[in-house]
Amino acid sequence: MTDPGVPSADLHLAHLRIEAEVRAGFDRVLADSSFILGPEVETFERAFARYCEVDHVIGVANGTDAIELALRSAGIGKGDEVIVPANTFVATAEAVVRSGASVVFADCDDHFLLDVDDLPRVLSERTAAVIGVHLYGQCAPMEEIRRIVGPEVLLLEDAAQAQGARRFGARAGSLGDIAATSFYPGKNLGAYGDAGAVMTPRADLAKNTRDLRNHGGTARYEHRMLGLNSRLDGLQAVVLNAKLAVLDDWNEERRVAAALYDALLTDVADVTTPLTLPGNEHVYHLYVVRVPNRDEVHEQLTANGIATAIHYPRPVHLLEPFLPEQGMPRVLPRSEQQSAEILSLPIFPGITPQQQTRVVDGLSEALSSTTTMKKEALR
Repeated sequence: MTDPGVPSADLHLAHLRIEAEVRAGFDRVLADSSFILGPEVETFERAFARYCEVDHVIGVANGTDAIELALRSAGIGKGDEVIVPANTFVATAEAVVRSGASVVFADCDDHFLLDVDDLPRVLSERTAAVIGVHLYGQCAPMEEIRRIVGPEVLLLEDAAQAQGARRFGARAGSLGDIAATSFYPGKNLGAYGDAGAVMTPRADLAKNTRDLRNHGGTARYEHRMLGLNSRLDGLQAVVLNAKLAVLDDWNEERRVAAALYDALLTDVADVTTPLTLPGNEHVYHLYVVRVPNRDEVHEQLTANGIATAIHYPRPVHLLEPFLPEQGMPRVLPRSEQQSAEILSLPIFPGITPQQQTRVVDGLSEALSSTTTMKKEALR
């Protein structure tokens, strides 16, 4: 029998748990021909607003659009600066550029989150927004960011990796002026294609976002501004409604799996397990450890059928589109060190203790092997 290995995620397993609800919902959409926006989207927007404890949710086409729309809804664009942590997916910074604003990168702390101690150095008179990226499943310290930047600067949450997480009891998506999320299939709350949403307590930002996602207006052939074609599909809303009903259960399964990893890795040398920022309730979108000889360890695990990943192998300020035209990029020491050491272990609802034990045994073996090879190479 072929060894199935250990996947980094198991989307098929998740589908089996909601298959009946999804098929019934697809039948409703097909019967109504409500493929773009429509009643299923409205149902999801209301349900997700209740879940995130915000007044408004606007379904959009993807998470990158969601960030751009959130910025543009507040009038942020050319001449403005937006602070972004360097340890994030490129889409966070890409959306800032698409809005017309300039990206300013800040370093990260030991929790992989935006380093609030680095904020005063990168603030300027042009700072219009700060994006707190809720990375790997836990929230950025939005209240600390607010204390430093003041009330005039827009606080935007990139909540794509923290659906269901809480900070001091408040849900991700309710901690700033406005929030954006992605429902890419691998997220804790994932669609069956691209999808996203903007969340906000503010009626003015919600109104602007609803218009902007639909070519700049909510009425047919009436356009009060230049917008995007970025609307959530009815079929994707069906999937999101079905998954939202079990999201808390799935997040609890992720926490149980993370606790088991913590226990199994206690005596494994050279592994730094993830830290949770005080006040956070983690949902472990990813379980990210730090190891020496990361690339070699990753390759050996892959060869042994264990699907680890790297989120992310290079901080965004070192990616080609964001390198300065002249001179060296600014040094962000923590982000750069982390990018050379981080490794995402498999974690998903339904992962078994046996699979996790195999992962840890494989990781321990790979660390021992690569350390021995390094020592021999230095002789």
